[in-house]
Amino acid sequence: MVHNVIAIYPGTFDPMTLGHEDVVRRATQLFDRVIVAVAAGHHKKTLFNLQERIDMVRGAVRHYPQVEVESFSGLLRDFVVARGGKAMVRGLRAVTDFDYEFQLAGMNRSLMPDVETVFLTPSDKYQFISSTFVREIAMLHGEVNKFVSPEVQARLQAKVGIRESSD
Repeated sequence: MVHNVIAIYPGTFDPMTLGHEDVVRRATQLFDRVIVAVAAGHHKKTLFNLQERIDMVRGAVRHYPQVEVESFSGLLRDFVVARGGKAMVRGLRAVTDFDYEFQLAGMNRSLMPDVETVFLTPSDKYQFISSTFVREIAMLHGEVNKFVSPEVQARLQAKVGIRESSD
C-alpha cells in the first residue's frame, strides 16, 4: 500500500455546493492529503472572485485536517506536478458528465502519466446539483438552501443583492 498519497480536486467552485463537499468528504476517506485546487477561472466568467471562492471552499472543508485549499492558474498539470499529486479527483454527477470527464482524463493521462484520475460520485441527494443551476436559481431569487451550506447561501444572497443594486 502506498502512503502519503496526495490527491488534487480541481474546480472553479463558483459556488461550492453540497455535492462538492460530499466529493471532498469521500476523497478524504481514500487519500492521505487532498488539495482542493480552486481555478482562477480565466476561461469562465465567475460570479464570485477568486478570493471569495477560496474562502467558501476553506469554510466548507475546515473540518478536515488533511484538506488544503489553494488557487491555481495556468495548466492544471503544472500545479499537480508541483504539489506531488498522484491522483486527480473528479466528481461525476450523471452520465452526461462522463463523456467530457473521460476525454479530460485521457488528456491528463497524456500530460501526467504518473497521475491517476479517480472519479467519485456524490450521494444520490446531491447528484443533480450543479454550480451553474445554483447561481441561476439564486440570481432569480429562488431558494438554494438545499444545495449549498448556510455560509454559501448567505454569500449568494449578498452577491445577488450587490449585483442588482449596481445595475
